[in-house]
Amino acid sequence: MSDESTRFDRLPATDAERTVEERASREEVLDWFDERFGIEPSVFDSYSFWERGAGKIWAFYGDLDSPVDIEGLGMTVLRTRQEHWKPTLEAVQRFGDHATRNTIQLSREQATAFMAGDDQTLSWDGDWGYLIVTHELAGEQEPLGVGLYTYDELKSVVPKGRRREL
Repeated sequence: MSDESTRFDRLPATDAERTVEERASREEVLDWFDERFGIEPSVFDSYSFWERGAGKIWAFYGDLDSPVDIEGLGMTVLRTRQEHWKPTLEAVQRFGDHATRNTIQLSREQATAFMAGDDQTLSWDGDWGYLIVTHELAGEQEPLGVGLYTYDELKSVVPKGRRREL
């Protein structure tokens, strides 16, 4: 198997089963979501993980034979093959309510600025890096998207096409 940008290849279950050196394994993906955000691996029990191209990881509710030569399969959940793995907006909005760490709760004013794509100076006593940004809606903390926190600044990484004026 190789990195083909036109097909989906299932992630190997473990590192030992890897045939493409840089490809993440299912085990690594589950460990990363658990270690970074406290999302239990069991949350993903019904999902298979796929890579299309180099480092775009997709989650599919169900399973198929590999490889699959189609345009889309489930949703993108993670970017690997870069210095720091980055969860996608879709993954955070779908699975972020299971997170128990590295989430930052924003006020309405802060959430409005975040969704508009604005960076903000904020105090945070947790880990630097990618965070799940939440805001209270109807009494529940709802994941809004992904933020990058460094040097007392929360950078909004909401894609330009998904930014909203609230």
